[in-house]
Amino acid sequence: MNSIDLRETIGMAMTALRANKLRAFLTLLGVAIGVFSFIGVMTAISVLQDTIVSSFNILGSNTMHVQKYPAMQHGPETRMKYRNRKDVTVEQGMYIREHSRLAQFVCVESSQWGQQVQYRNKKTNPNVNVAGTTPESIYTENRIIAEGRMFNENELNYARNVTVLGPGIVKFLFPSENPIGKTVRMKGAEFTVVGVTEEKGGAFGGNADNFAAIPLTTFMNYFGKTRWVGIQAKAADQSQYEAMTDEVIGLLRAVRKVPPGEDNDFEIVSNETLISEVNNMTFMIRIGTGAVSAIALIAAGIGIMNIMLVSVTERTREIGVRKAIGATKRSILRQFLIEAVVICQFGGLIGIILGLGGGNLVAVLLKIPPVLPIGWAALGLAVTSIIGVVFGVYPAWKAANLDPIEALRYE
Repeated sequence: MNSIDLRETIGMAMTALRANKLRAFLTLLGVAIGVFSFIGVMTAISVLQDTIVSSFNILGSNTMHVQKYPAMQHGPETRMKYRNRKDVTVEQGMYIREHSRLAQFVCVESSQWGQQVQYRNKKTNPNVNVAGTTPESIYTENRIIAEGRMFNENELNYARNVTVLGPGIVKFLFPSENPIGKTVRMKGAEFTVVGVTEEKGGAFGGNADNFAAIPLTTFMNYFGKTRWVGIQAKAADQSQYEAMTDEVIGLLRAVRKVPPGEDNDFEIVSNETLISEVNNMTFMIRIGTGAVSAIALIAAGIGIMNIMLVSVTERTREIGVRKAIGATKRSILRQFLIEAVVICQFGGLIGIILGLGGGNLVAVLLKIPPVLPIGWAALGLAVTSIIGVVFGVYPAWKAANLDPIEALRYE
């Protein structure tokens, strides 16, 4: 078929669809709903996944984190499984800090959420995370000092009342003042502000800038020894990361007296393990969504087949006239196939537009950047085309094989 014949066939298919607007719209509506459910969920997952992955910059590059529980816990059964482990302690962290030879920086930290910071007559909400750390946290947590400095080893050894504030607290307490050297109150004690970090932002309502870091020894004086202690180790570069991880695991197994052959009684967390966990979770959700959407699209495809069969019956005389004046089976087959594909494509486009809008509604509600998953949109269009061809073949074949004489007699 040359290009003129193809254009004529497409024109006739579009004319037939315009002549039955309501029927065509109701048919493509089923396709639109199936594609909308697929693209909407995939877009929402992409929005959440991108945001979660980008929020994992809390740990710096080439940095591992040691803690008692896994990074992601799936239900109460998981917590019950690990709760009998021995706590990670400050002493164990300090042992790693002293004996590790491959780590560029080792930080030991603990924290207490729900605290309040006061400057003169202004108080923050009781939602500040007070972190007791060693000076290396500025490197292991991928932070940058914007003003002042980080507290030093001497201030750690002598438990000085000094603090480094996040910019979220500084903006509230010091809107028009330089905070360096000022005195704030926490836990009933006075602390001198020695530094302010650069802004990092947050996600899902959290705020990584709403914190106050103090020396770990000072923290223990005011908050005691909490059960949550973390150890962070940072390698100088990626080539040393694996060796450093093995060294830290070996040191920690020794100090925690883990018998040879037994599994670690602590967790190693890194950006890569967190991202892998998220990808595994979203993969299963995508599989489930794809299965449900496939059922919806198959149902829509059956609807298209039924409508096209009705259309063939109603247009039997038209088909007979076309055959009588020289139309070939191939041209009639193409016409009806094109009608089915066009219906699916229009339905797919509507579903994609609604799905992108609905999926990015999550981004608007959570105040996070929207995404445009071109790959999923292209897949949606490809699937709708396949649906149109698969479920349009039989009606098109039936139309193409009508006997012209019998078709002309059809009333």
